[in-house]
Order: sequence, then C-alpha cells, then structure tokens
Amino acid sequence: MIYSILDTDLYKFTTSYAYIKLFPNAQGTFTFTDRDHTVYSDRFLAELKDAIDNMQRIALTGDELEYMTQSCRFLPRVYWEWLSSFRFQPEKVKISLDEERHLHMEVTDYMYKVTLYEVPLLALVSEVKNQVSGNVPDPAEVTARLIDKVALSNRHHLSFSEFGTRRRFSFEVHDTVIGYLKQHAQYCTGTSNCYFAMKYGMRPMGTHPHEWFMFHGAQFGYKHANYMALENWVNVYDGDLGTALSDTYTTDAFLSNLSRKQAKLFDGVRCDSGNEFEFTDRLIARYQEFGIDPTTKTIIFSNALDFPKALDIQRFCEGRIRCAFGIGTNLTNDTGFKPANIVMKLTRCRMTPHQEWRECVKLSDDEGKHLGSSEEVKELSEEDKKKAFPFQNPWKKLAIVLGGPGFNYLFAIIVFTLMFAFLGKFSFPPVVGEVV
Repeated sequence: MIYSILDTDLYKFTTSYAYIKLFPNAQGTFTFTDRDHTVYSDRFLAELKDAIDNMQRIALTGDELEYMTQSCRFLPRVYWEWLSSFRFQPEKVKISLDEERHLHMEVTDYMYKVTLYEVPLLALVSEVKNQVSGNVPDPAEVTARLIDKVALSNRHHLSFSEFGTRRRFSFEVHDTVIGYLKQHAQYCTGTSNCYFAMKYGMRPMGTHPHEWFMFHGAQFGYKHANYMALENWVNVYDGDLGTALSDTYTTDAFLSNLSRKQAKLFDGVRCDSGNEFEFTDRLIARYQEFGIDPTTKTIIFSNALDFPKALDIQRFCEGRIRCAFGIGTNLTNDTGFKPANIVMKLTRCRMTPHQEWRECVKLSDDEGKHLGSSEEVKELSEEDKKKAFPFQNPWKKLAIVLGGPGFNYLFAIIVFTLMFAFLGKFSFPPVVGEVV
C-alpha cells in the first residue's frame, strides 16, 4: 500500500520545508472528510488501522535522499537529511466510526510534520475500501482505458501531469498507470508522486496546497491571506515553484489581492474549482490590467478533469494564455468501480503550542468544497461577501464575466473609428509608372 515516504505529492515536502523555515513552532490538525458519507464496516476500520500501523516502518533511504537532493534544487540537502530521521507515528492518528458508520480521522502535530500525513492516509483509505469491498480491477481494462486518453493527448499536443496519488485505486494500479504514461504519453510532463518520479525517471511536479493559504487565513486574517501566503512562499523559494493557487477564499478574493509584483513574478495560476472558462476570462483581464501579456503566463487546471474536458479548455485558451492540466482520479482510479470522494484538510492551527487553536476555513468556488464551521465562515464580513464572486446574483456574475471581453471589443472599435476619422483610409491608387 505505502512502501516509501516518497509515495506522496511533491508539494507535501515543499510545504513542510516552508513551515520549518518560517513557522517552525506552528501546530495543526488535519481532519478527514468523506463527501459521499460512505458507510464503513468494522473490518474496514481494523484493516485501515493495520495499514496505518505499518507506516511507522517507512523511512527515507540513502538512494531516495540522493535522488531528491539532485532532482529538487529548490529544497536544500539538510531538509532531506532531516526527513531521513522522520517516522510516522500511528498513535497520533485518531480514527473511529460513529453510530452511522461514518469514518472519523484526524492527526495533530507540528505543521512541518503533520502535513506529511495527508496524502498517504487518503491513499490508504481508498485502497483499503476497495480491498474490503472486494473490488478487483482487470489490469487489461485499466490499460485499455488509458489508450484513448493518451492518444487524445498525443494527437492534440495536450500537456498534462499525473496528480492522482490521494484517491488512487491502489498502489499497483497507480504503478501500472505511470508505467504506461512513461512509455506512451508524449505530452505527460511529470507526476506529483515523488516515488514514481524516481522509479520511472519522470519530473516530480507540484508547488503549494490549500493548507498554506488556510494557515495564513487563520493566523493573519482572511482579507490578507492570499497576499501574505504568496509573499511568504516567495520568501522561502525566491521565485521557484511559481504557480499560485487561486481558490482557497474564492477567485474573486484572489484576483483582488493579487499584486502586480506577484502577477509578474509567478509563472502562472492553478485553477482547482469553479468554471474554468469564466476563470480564464477573468485572469486574462486581470493580467491585462497590470500590463502583462497573458500569453507569457500559464494556467494549470486541476479540478476533477478528464481528457475531453481538458481539450475543450485548451481550445478555449489557445492564442490567449498558456495552459496545462493536472489530472488525477481519471487516471489512477478509472477501473469501473466508483472512486472515493475523500479529502483531508487543515481544520485548526496555532502559531505556537502556547497559543489557543484557531479554526481554518476554505471557501472554494464550488460550494461542495467549502470547509469550516458555519460560525467561522460567517467571520467573512458582509463587505467581503458583497465583493466575492460566488455571492453575486446570476446577472451580476454574467456582467463580470462578459465585462473584460466586451471592453476589448469596444476599445478596438473606438481605436479603429478614430484612426479612420483622423487619418483616413489608406489606399494605393492604380498609377501606371514609366513605360519602356
């Protein structure tokens, strides 16, 4: 199930190091959520506990240390040397079933350590659930489902990365998928999973997660969370890992907080919720307000994508802004069985062990992805809600989306009207030159 500490997403390590450098005494709690409210069995709970107990045997090997040191120049060797001494502590994972047989799981520790639990725990829940349910995928069918997806990517030059660790069907299915992508996908730019990146000689991909913004929101206030989270990321990585996550407190808040310096410095933005086409129009308009050529920037789309939808988005972006895609569950859990709809998010944090806990909130562009108590969500002031895009009425949303493109057309009409009015129409009269 989990055989290596590298069997996780790269951004877990980059975020862990950022906590060490800036907030070494901060603590946090990650809490599991099953969006489908699945009913679990006692057998499932027992097998999950056994799998979590086995995590304590995992340690970074010497070969893994050397690989990560060479492959991730933005993380210093001292971090990987510290990680080689790190061990998961199963006793820190509190796990139980309630009266309705719903799974409750949370883990608390220092932020630079607790962040490392999220992805492996989610992968274990998904795999154990499939085992207990008797779901056995057909390897030939798993490969067959990949053929059309990879062919579409190759045919349309569609760049994508594999982002599917946390909700994969199993380690074995994940391994099969990465092996096929490495051999056949011409435009697969890498994988977020460091273990498989090492095994198959692929590029490890990733920047930062929602938790980084949620931590800043809880500690410094929601109005300033996006700006401060990006500034602190730059303080740690000095321009590396330059893809900004946009939707922790809605895209409207992100675009409002985004400074010209950040817009120029970051290579692009990741869109992980909401309407991708509306987001593209709004981000392009924001870049244009800053005097930045959108075609020099990239949007990474990663919201529950499949390949046909990714192609539609690519066509919409063509000639306007660069785009690439992070595709997860559609690759690593497309087996004919229903994938788990599970997340594990930062729900509380404190700057030091002596500070009282503060609740963390995520206010996504998709209502189903909101996280946090209703009381804490209400802390977003009425003034913020008046400005936030998800709280607008449909007509105002339409006006906002069409405003940027509409102004571009209007501006072009005005420019050409003035040019023809004052400069006239250029023409070349048919005058016969010298006759020889």
